[in-house]
Amino acid sequence: MEYSTKRCKKCSLFINIGRKYPPSVLPFIIKTSMENFKLITLICLLCCGVHAVNAQVAPLTLQKYTFPKKIKTAKLTSIVVPSDNPYAIELSGKDAMWLSLKNKDIILKTQYTEPAVKAQKIEFSVRLKKGNKIVVEKAFTLIADEFLKNKVVAHRGAWKAQNLPQNSIASLKHAIQLGCEGSEFDAHLTADSVLVINHDPTFFEIPIQKSSLSTLQTKELSNGESIPLLKDFINIAQQQRATKLVLEIKPSVMGKEWALITARKAVQLVHDMQAQAWVDYICFDYDMVKEILRVDPMAHVQYLNGDKSPQELKKDGIAGADYHFSVFQNKDYWIAEAKKLGLVINTWTVNDPKMMTELLVHGVDIITTNEPEILFQQLAKLPQKQGWQLAWSDEFNHTGLPENTKWDYDMGGEGWGNNESQYYTRADTSNVYIKNGILSITAQKNKRDKNNYTSARLVTRGKASWLYGRIEVSAKLPAGRGIWPAIWMLGDNIKEAGWPRCGEIDIMENVGFNPDSIFCSVHTQSFNHVKGTQKTNGIRQTDSQTNFHLYAIEWHKEDIQFFVDDIKVLLFKNTGKGTEEWPFDKKFHLLLNVAVGGNWGGQKGIDETIFPATMEVDYVRVFKKK
Repeated sequence: MEYSTKRCKKCSLFINIGRKYPPSVLPFIIKTSMENFKLITLICLLCCGVHAVNAQVAPLTLQKYTFPKKIKTAKLTSIVVPSDNPYAIELSGKDAMWLSLKNKDIILKTQYTEPAVKAQKIEFSVRLKKGNKIVVEKAFTLIADEFLKNKVVAHRGAWKAQNLPQNSIASLKHAIQLGCEGSEFDAHLTADSVLVINHDPTFFEIPIQKSSLSTLQTKELSNGESIPLLKDFINIAQQQRATKLVLEIKPSVMGKEWALITARKAVQLVHDMQAQAWVDYICFDYDMVKEILRVDPMAHVQYLNGDKSPQELKKDGIAGADYHFSVFQNKDYWIAEAKKLGLVINTWTVNDPKMMTELLVHGVDIITTNEPEILFQQLAKLPQKQGWQLAWSDEFNHTGLPENTKWDYDMGGEGWGNNESQYYTRADTSNVYIKNGILSITAQKNKRDKNNYTSARLVTRGKASWLYGRIEVSAKLPAGRGIWPAIWMLGDNIKEAGWPRCGEIDIMENVGFNPDSIFCSVHTQSFNHVKGTQKTNGIRQTDSQTNFHLYAIEWHKEDIQFFVDDIKVLLFKNTGKGTEEWPFDKKFHLLLNVAVGGNWGGQKGIDETIFPATMEVDYVRVFKKK
C-alpha cells in the first residue's frame, strides 16, 4: 500500500494515509494514541472503516501523580520515557522552580517543601528536547494524596439507596458525599468521538457507538440529566481528593479495533485533563487492558474477566484482579498469591452483607457494590477492627464432603463418655455434606452396629490447632427433643493427659428439650461436670433452630470470653494456679457434632419423629492477633 503524508485537521498529528483514501476524510480521523513509537490504528468515520496508519510521537508519562500530605522525602516521582531515548529532559511551567531533576527523578527542593504542602498541588511541564528542538512538551499535575482507603467502591455510583439513575452525575456526587474510596462507571465512544457514560451499548435503545452525541442527548435520565460525558465526570472528581474514579472501558459491539481506540481515547482524555491521580482503569477485554498499558505504562489497570492467574497479571504489568466474587470463592488461594505479588484484589458486585464480610475477612482490598451504605456497616463490625487477622477458615464453598486437608472424623458408637446413642460415621454423605455454601451435619435414624442412630463428628485434630485467638462459627441448630449439637474444643494432649485434664472449651451447646437456651462452658481438672464444678453460663435465644447465629470465643493468655452474636455470655479468667484450673496454655483443636440422647441431651428422652435433624454451618473462622 502506498502512503501520502497529511496533517490531521482534528488532532494536528502528521499521519500517513493510503492514497485510496482522499484528504477529505482527515477531519473525521480520531486521534487514538498519545506518545507511542509503534504503529497505531486510527478510525475514519466518514468511511466507517478502520485503516492502518503510521503515527510517531514520543512517549511521556510519570511514575506516580500523588505525594504524601506530609512530605518526608525529596523525590516526588520519576519521568517515564523509553530507556533508549535520545532526549534531554527539562522542567518548565508554574511550579517548576520548586523542582530539580536527578536523572529522571523529580526532586522537591527543600526550601519549597512548605509551599508545596500548603498548596497540596504541584503543576509543571516536562520537555523532551533533541538538540535545541522541543520534541514533546507535556503538562502534569501532582496532588497531595488524600484519597480514601476504605475498601468501598460504589458500582455505577451510589444510586440504589437514593433511587438515583445509575452512571449519573448525581450518583457520582452521592458516592463522593458518602466517602467511598471509588466510584465505578462505564464509558463508550460515540460515532463522533465523544466518550460518554452508560453501562449498556445502547442508551434508550439508541446504539451509542453508531450515533452522534447530539442524537443521544435527545433522551434524558430519570432525574433529567443528559447522557453524562467522561470529561464531566473527571471535572467533578477533580474538585475533591477523596474519591477516585474507577473507569470501566467497555468492549465494543463494533469490534476489537473500535474497542482499542476507545481505550486510547479514554487514556488520552485523562492525560489531557491532567487527571491521572484521580483515575483507575478496569476492563473485561485483556487486549484492551494491555493497550491501556501500552499507551500509559504507569496506568493503574485491573482486569475484570476472572480467567487470568495472579502470576499472569503480574507478568503483564497489570495492577490487580477485579473479579466476580465467585472466582475468589472457587480459587480462594488466588487472594494470598495476589497479595504476595503486590497485586490489588477487588471483587464485584457484592450486595449481600454475609458475602461482604466473608470476602473482607479473607483479605480482599476493595469491594464494588450497589450497597455502599451496607458495606460501610459491615466494615465497622469486622474482627480486623479489633486487631484480629484471619489465620484459618472454611467457608464451605464447594459441593461434597468436607476438605480432608482441614477436617477429620471421630468414628464409633460407644457412648463417647456421655452414654450417647448415635454412631459417628466417617465421610458418609448421609451424615455430612456441603452444598450451596453450607456444611450440614445430620443425625439420622439409621441402625449401625448396636446404635439406632448415625451422625457425624468433624474434628480438626491433626490438621489444625491453635493457642489463643478468636474462633467463630456461624450455625443454625437442629430442633427436637433428644438432639444435642455442639461446637467445642479439646486440648491436643488429650491422649497423654486424658479428659478433663486436657481441658475443654464449649463454644456452644444446646439440647433439644431446652431449645431456647445456648450454653457456654469450660471443663478442667478442677472445674468439670463430673464434679458439678464446671464453669458455665447460658443465654436465651428463641430462634437458634430457624436462623443462623454467631458463636465465638476470644481466647487470651489471661482469660477466655464467650460470645453469642457479640453478646458476652461467659468470662473465664486464668487464676494463675496452674494446669488443674487453667490448661488453656497449649494448642486446642475444634470439633463440630450432633449427638443423640446422652446423659444431658437424652434427659427427657428422644422424639423419634425429629429425624433427620441437621446442624447447618455457614463458616468457621479462626483469627490471631496481628
